[in-house]
Amino acid sequence: MARKNYRTCVRMGNWNEDIFLEEEMMKDFLEKRDKGQLLIQRNRILIANLLRKTTLSVIEDGLIHYGDKVLIMNPDYKDPSGGQVVFGRLALAVTPEEMKAHMSNEIEVPCEVTAMPGVKPIGRNTFIILSLDENALGKTVRYGQNFGLGTTAGFDHKMFYLGSSLKTPINSTKKSALQDVHLTDEFTFFTCWQAAYFDPRLRIEYEDFPVPANAKIVIKHCHTNQALAANRKYSLRTYFGKECEVACHTHIDCFKSEKPLNHWVLCTGDPNDHSSIVLDRGNLPEKKMVPEQPVVSTDAPPINLTGQSPFPLPYAGKEQNCKF
Repeated sequence: MARKNYRTCVRMGNWNEDIFLEEEMMKDFLEKRDKGQLLIQRNRILIANLLRKTTLSVIEDGLIHYGDKVLIMNPDYKDPSGGQVVFGRLALAVTPEEMKAHMSNEIEVPCEVTAMPGVKPIGRNTFIILSLDENALGKTVRYGQNFGLGTTAGFDHKMFYLGSSLKTPINSTKKSALQDVHLTDEFTFFTCWQAAYFDPRLRIEYEDFPVPANAKIVIKHCHTNQALAANRKYSLRTYFGKECEVACHTHIDCFKSEKPLNHWVLCTGDPNDHSSIVLDRGNLPEKKMVPEQPVVSTDAPPINLTGQSPFPLPYAGKEQNCKF
């Protein structure tokens, strides 16, 4: 069968349409590149904001105030019962979903919250202490008072609020199936928290006392009365690597006291090094930073900034290995 051959310079098919299609695709690409709408550009903008270095508030009186920028840290500890997979000091951080991080240059709510290793202040782990009263800016935060935890996540004109709600079959943490913690763009009663003294036996005596900075406290959700927890037995694979799951659940031991995974420290900035926290210095100022407060009972203990109980604990030095 005879077949007609053409030379290589002969154009066949819809060659004119193909040329115009390539030109339109190139124009569309250049237009998106100039506007910063390419997926790679969106991803770089989001990551740059989240990893942007920030400066924490530097305080002089040793107390937490409304409007302070702090780093919420879960101190390092070893669980005697075993099963722990995440170690070291952890900081509460913003963690967008991996697919959304590739597709958008902004944080979409609700946004997941995890505990990241490392305590260097950056955009995704810097939080602001918010007040329900606009006139309370600069005043000290006290035990038992409602406050909010907000973050800009490295953005300039945005604010996201740490919140939680009751656990449902479709609204719970991924692995532990506990009450979920997330970020939202609305400041409501579901985003209100309270600070409680870490020792439950002295919690009533410390009620309405100022909250010290760089000391252990328990952060409780006002709506559900559950404590913020870093579940070190469960790790999540995120866009930033392996991180710890965060839930809102009160874990108690056999002495009816919150376990270390419910303990948090509101870390402030180091005045000598703005890229680190005060606890990295190894020692805090020796002067007494808490002013005297009027108390009703004469048996009320003084403020203790070391994070340790001023009274001997009956179970001190023993491993709290309790199983229910």
